[in-house]
Amino acid sequence: MASQNLQSVPAELSPEEQEREAAGQAYFDRIISEDSRIEPRDWMPAAYRKTLLRQISQHAHSEIIGMQPEANWITRAPSLKRKSILMAKVQDEAGHGLYLYSAAETLGQSRDQMMEDLIAGKARYSSIFNYPTISWADMGAIGWLVDGAAICNQVPLCRASYGPYGRAMVRICKEESFHQRQGFEILLELSNGTPAQKQMAQDAVNRWYAPSLMMFGPPDEDSPNSKQSMAWNIKRFSNDELRSRFVGMMVEQVRVLGLTLPDKDIRFNEETKKWEHGPLDWNEFKEVLAGRGPCNSQRIERRREAHENGAWVREAAVAYTRKQAQKENAA
Repeated sequence: MASQNLQSVPAELSPEEQEREAAGQAYFDRIISEDSRIEPRDWMPAAYRKTLLRQISQHAHSEIIGMQPEANWITRAPSLKRKSILMAKVQDEAGHGLYLYSAAETLGQSRDQMMEDLIAGKARYSSIFNYPTISWADMGAIGWLVDGAAICNQVPLCRASYGPYGRAMVRICKEESFHQRQGFEILLELSNGTPAQKQMAQDAVNRWYAPSLMMFGPPDEDSPNSKQSMAWNIKRFSNDELRSRFVGMMVEQVRVLGLTLPDKDIRFNEETKKWEHGPLDWNEFKEVLAGRGPCNSQRIERRREAHENGAWVREAAVAYTRKQAQKENAA
């Protein structure tokens, strides 16, 4: 094993450095093969670290940007109870972003740099958050469909091979499960209301269904990172496998809602034992990812404004920490 690893180590390293690299690779390979966990101080391949940074930072950015379409409805929610619940959900998402930024920082990337990359348009976040929320029913559709897709995708991440990421996902998934039930309850109440309310719920489901399916990423044949991430036990299932599972979940739940999914091609394939859905507009997906979605520029601009307006809070926190450290040193 060691001799094979030495061949992949850069030749410019000294023999001692090559030996250390080979030993690190052997340890990493063993941990992955045992389905155990890599911790921040463990040796890891540069490509593994880069993949984790990309995935975890994008996940963190998605939580932070994802606060915007829902915060838009806090003051317009139909009751004090709904306002309180929605506000709590948005606060949960802020917390998820903080957990994930902290996990990413263990890989050597500063939070400030990650935020600068986001604001500068160098970093991506989930395409789903670039769509507008035009009615109260969208809060239900986001909870049921978007958070439902997130749960389907993220529960396997609790077993991710990188320790800080997997541990962060445990609490996140518990809270996302509550968000999904909250969205389902909003849609259920609307669908059992007046004909106009039920139609509003159906319209919201129609709008969010396809973007939710595309949240899992492109088809497997067009996903360059999935296979390697699965080999490293970062991901456990392919994009298409997760999408199929999600469709199966939605088919059963939509019946309880008394609504319909806007997809006449949904069917269960008896041969593959998997759910199949109709065609998705992957050109739209690529356009949104490229920054040309309905709300891309608005989302980034608001994040930039919030970051700049919050500078004094960060400065005050740093000054306080410095003062406390000085007191402790003086004592």
